Amino acid sequence: MRIITAGAVAVTDTPANHSGPGAPTGRVLVLLDGSRMSYAALDAAADIAAKTGADVLGVFVEELNLLRSAGFGFAREVGSESGVSRPFGPAELEQRMQRLAEQVRCALAGAAARYGGRHALSITRGSVVDEVLALAGPNDLLVLGRAGWSSAPGVRLGSTAKGLLRRSPGRMLLWCDRQVSSQGRVVVFLNDHDDANRRATMAATDVVRHSHQPVTLLLGVGADIPPDHLELIKRDLGVSDSDFRVRTLPSTDPAAVAQVLRQERAAQLVLSRDCTLLREPGAEHLLAALNLPVTITP
Repeated sequence: MRIITAGAVAVTDTPANHSGPGAPTGRVLVLLDGSRMSYAALDAAADIAAKTGADVLGVFVEELNLLRSAGFGFAREVGSESGVSRPFGPAELEQRMQRLAEQVRCALAGAAARYGGRHALSITRGSVVDEVLALAGPNDLLVLGRAGWSSAPGVRLGSTAKGLLRRSPGRMLLWCDRQVSSQGRVVVFLNDHDDANRRATMAATDVVRHSHQPVTLLLGVGADIPPDHLELIKRDLGVSDSDFRVRTLPSTDPAAVAQVLRQERAAQLVLSRDCTLLREPGAEHLLAALNLPVTITP
């Protein structure tokens, strides 16, 4: 089941056709599940859309497996705060999802009203990851919180974020649950894969174009980027010499990377999912523990 509902302003569910340099060619998709972090991601998505002229598509997925599990007579739910166990039936769950969908619709309309632009809400039923992948295109930016309402508290990535991390066809922005500083640096992780480096640099350029933040390039162990290539990257980023620096990581161990990012006062991290850092054990824990926005390119 897939329902597209329009907002109060003119809406389309197809990529907008904008003109001008740096204009987006796709939409900003934001995954909404009613959690506090998903609403923070919505605010970020609406801000990005306002700056780029892209359309916003909110995505609300009614989890089919959850509905199926509620059909068992022995199904129970435990309150996250009270710890009280209570019956968990399909009728109650259907009503709850309807209320949540209405709350999400109002939140999306409110965010769009604050920032302007066109928006729509897609309500689907099925697997969250599969439904998002069915909607997202290679030119779309997918924005989501690092964990949803069903995730346990603590430093971790939610199962949805993990599932989309490797499979999203376009850029993916993992949003965090703290106030994002505009004073820090945009840190771009590069390695010896030219195509992956190009995609990460392009994503960082889009961030810097609107944030005007300084940039640090982090080179992986053994990465060798010629000086003329670094000069081209700096030119593409549009930053001055004083706002551009290059560091080589001592290792791609997550703890070492975290230390360097703190030293650089990183406000955002950009990297390709093909980079060596994401292949290291514990990389997902690093992304969660940093608690800063992370853009991951295909």
